[in-house]
Amino acid sequence: MLRSRRMMLIPFAALTLLVGCADEPDPATLDARPVDEIFAGADALAAEGEFAQAAEAYDEVERLYPYSPRAKTAMMRSAQSYYRAGDYNQARLAAERFLNFYPADPQAPDAQLLIANSYYDQIVDVGRDQANTREALTALRETVNRYPDTDQARAAQLKLDLTLDHLAGKEMAVGRYYLKRDQYVAAINRFRTVIENYQTTSHTPEALHRLVEAYMGMGVVQEAQTAAAVLGYNFPGSTWYASSYDLLTGSNLAPQENSDSWISRSYRQVVKGEWL
Repeated sequence: MLRSRRMMLIPFAALTLLVGCADEPDPATLDARPVDEIFAGADALAAEGEFAQAAEAYDEVERLYPYSPRAKTAMMRSAQSYYRAGDYNQARLAAERFLNFYPADPQAPDAQLLIANSYYDQIVDVGRDQANTREALTALRETVNRYPDTDQARAAQLKLDLTLDHLAGKEMAVGRYYLKRDQYVAAINRFRTVIENYQTTSHTPEALHRLVEAYMGMGVVQEAQTAAAVLGYNFPGSTWYASSYDLLTGSNLAPQENSDSWISRSYRQVVKGEWL
């Protein structure tokens, strides 16, 4: 019995050879074409609008010739091709890989902006989940902060403003929902988020007016007066201020700032000329 077991053992050297062979790439999976030929084929596919196939071809350049001069360019073009094909996850992976390998390359700002755009292009209406909007905000800020004074940073800043406006719009939509149902505290929390986090957006005048409505509904008169005063100081000609003014005067009140209010503190640098 022992003897038969020994006969079944494979010599160590032979086993090592077998394992080594298993790790070797299958020659049938290798593309024998020169790197320039594969790269030119990928370019041709991209020129024809076959971006998904082009991306895969650029990936082949990187896989087969990782240390060639073409590999870096192929990595970036792969990211761009995946992006144009609408495969945003793969586009981000390729762009992130490029940044990991070439963080100081002149095309690094392009790679970072592509990551931001891959989220930005997936932003949906304010009635749905805003996960992509928040990711876009982070990536756009990263573009502006890491690559200031570049065309990519300027492009990112424009989209950053729109992204902030979108997030503010989401808060406003939820706040209005609560306000209509007289859930004043929940509504105020949403409008407060707009005032504190998205003060430079187009939603700020309405947010201040809605605070007047919510605080009046709760009977918190001083806060309502403060919101109206800040609204009148910053947006005196707006219809929102006119509505707030009418709401207060209809109750024999007038806009009046309370310097201890969180609203005043949020706007102190504007109203008082001070910095927080």
